[in-house]
Amino acid sequence: MKKVTLYIVSITAAFFFISCSSSEETTNLPVEERYAKAKALFDNEEYLTAIEEFKIVTVQYQGSEYGDDAQFYLAECRFIRGEYILAAAEYDNLVRLMPGSPFVTIARYKRAESYYQLSPKSQLDQKYSRYALDNFQTYIEFTPTDSLVQDAERKIEEMTLKLAQKMFDGGKLYYRMEYYRAAISYFDKLIQEYHDSPFVDDGMLWKAKCQNARKDFDGAKQTINELVEKYPDTDLKNDIEELVKLIDEDKADYFEDQQKQQLSISE
Repeated sequence: MKKVTLYIVSITAAFFFISCSSSEETTNLPVEERYAKAKALFDNEEYLTAIEEFKIVTVQYQGSEYGDDAQFYLAECRFIRGEYILAAAEYDNLVRLMPGSPFVTIARYKRAESYYQLSPKSQLDQKYSRYALDNFQTYIEFTPTDSLVQDAERKIEEMTLKLAQKMFDGGKLYYRMEYYRAAISYFDKLIQEYHDSPFVDDGMLWKAKCQNARKDFDGAKQTINELVEKYPDTDLKNDIEELVKLIDEDKADYFEDQQKQQLSISE
């Protein structure tokens, strides 16, 4: 029994020694071998394991010739796994900490693309749409001749349209809730910030509706005049005519009520 116990202890010690030795060898891998191991895992689509290996390179060998490569592929692992917030942060680290890297241009684009992937439908909060828009614009500013600029411009247009629709829908919602001042604020922001969007003429019409509802008849007429002047080919001409008639009727009714009240007070 003592021999068996001694044998087990000896085997356990041997395994422990081999394990420690193997672990130490792995820990002390030269940077080129560590990076090669991480890249092989990436190429084999073992992204979760590759992340850990790339992390070691970025932390322990940040200043090496493999540091920016590891940082880029670390971000790529996050992106491929759909971890877009983490991916954006890793691309951002590369842009900020390694500005001389040849990966900076693509990292700027992929940072924007990460936020683009998080952009929801127009009814929802558009925080990530704004991030995507800003980062695509930054990418174009730094590299206006890059091969992906055309794609970035298309996505900027898409994000702008989505933000404009969000603003327009918000204004209409406040109108229906009879919060006319808040609605006007939304329509004004739409007109000022998204003046190239197809929602602007509609926004001006709804702004005039809000002004009419607040008894600002002159302001409503002025908004309509600006709408007709800026968008002479608008397809809202019938709606405009109906609103003008409504404004005139509401204005007449309002002043008639005012006169009746004054007569009632004087009597």
